[in-house]
Amino acid sequence: MLDFSDHEAVRNIQQISQQQGIDLRGGKVRRTSSRFCLGVEHGDYNGTELFGVGTDRFIWMGYTAGTPGRMRLFSGNFPREGVVEFDLGITPPPRSPRIADNWARFPLGVDYILRKAGFDLRLGMDAVIYGNIPGGGMSRSASLTLNLILSLLDVNNIEIEDKFEIVDLAQAVENEYIGSPCGQLDQIMILFAREGVGTHYDPRHRTIQYVPLGKDADFRLVSLDTGTVRPGLEKSTYKIRRAECEEFVALLQKERDINFLGDIKDQREFEQIMAQYQENHPDLCSRFKYIFYAQQRFYHMLEAWKNGEIKTVGEIFRQDGHGLRDDYQISGPELETMCDIARTVGGVYGERMLGGGDKGAAGALVAPHAVSALEEAVNQAYPRSYRLLQDRYAVHACRMVEGVKVLEGKL
Repeated sequence: MLDFSDHEAVRNIQQISQQQGIDLRGGKVRRTSSRFCLGVEHGDYNGTELFGVGTDRFIWMGYTAGTPGRMRLFSGNFPREGVVEFDLGITPPPRSPRIADNWARFPLGVDYILRKAGFDLRLGMDAVIYGNIPGGGMSRSASLTLNLILSLLDVNNIEIEDKFEIVDLAQAVENEYIGSPCGQLDQIMILFAREGVGTHYDPRHRTIQYVPLGKDADFRLVSLDTGTVRPGLEKSTYKIRRAECEEFVALLQKERDINFLGDIKDQREFEQIMAQYQENHPDLCSRFKYIFYAQQRFYHMLEAWKNGEIKTVGEIFRQDGHGLRDDYQISGPELETMCDIARTVGGVYGERMLGGGDKGAAGALVAPHAVSALEEAVNQAYPRSYRLLQDRYAVHACRMVEGVKVLEGKL
């Protein structure tokens, strides 16, 4: 059964396909979700465990097998860029300046990475893409990349049993081809997401466990889109923070057998490291401090989730936000304004920035009855601080959903 947003998206795709002369009759619609990370934000490239859910802001792609060896795609979100057409196997080199600001870098990157990995892509596809994922903090790029990979493999009748291989391919598109230094949090939280449960990823064993929410717990996940335009991880503070963490790991490896900051979990060892490096490397120690305490809070958050103690989950979410703001220093003024507003509303259990940082969206865990009050507070206060963004910000109340779904027979 399709919900209202699916019906609307399919209608949009059908209308666009007719306007652009892209025949999708008999094709499929693949829907990939956004994600909401509950912990540990920025933990993927620091080797920590991860926990999050898929959320109901989506990328929809209507597609069908097209001319052999030829790709024809159109994005309803970027209509000015027109129909993207190219022959499979003929792509600009990775990180090419001429496609740096064009959404076409994603399908081009998918073709490049799949071929490099040895996949025999003979059939291209005709596709129309439409999405309603906010422009920062909810992993729009990962959702699009996964959708393109899964759909292109589908038209070529290629199945990959190991879903982590798909995660690796999606990360490679962004890391190697586009130049975005993302980890794997986004891809994992979308690809493995299941409706009504949380996804717990253990990087040491590369395993997924689904964690049901405790009985009778009821809340909403709210995205607070600041209306700002984030230029991409490759141009953001995210890249700097990742480099700092890798620099600190290299220093610590001279005396310790570790691969990530997340490998250090003992309080005494943490204090020894802080005492040894604080004077000469205060910034690196601050990044380490956030990761260490976020990881300690992570296990308390999991237990609270299992027990349905959403207020406790929200409190930990808020504490993580303070750490991201003060120690990891990855947040931004618009994000923190949204958080400041949210904290004034009764029924908001916790709030913090989401995603790569700087700009994009903040998020909140909210009692169902308080969602309208939060939206009203944002509508009153946020435009006063950022008048130029008054027509661009948005409040999205989300629910937990399946990360990937195929809507067959709808075109």
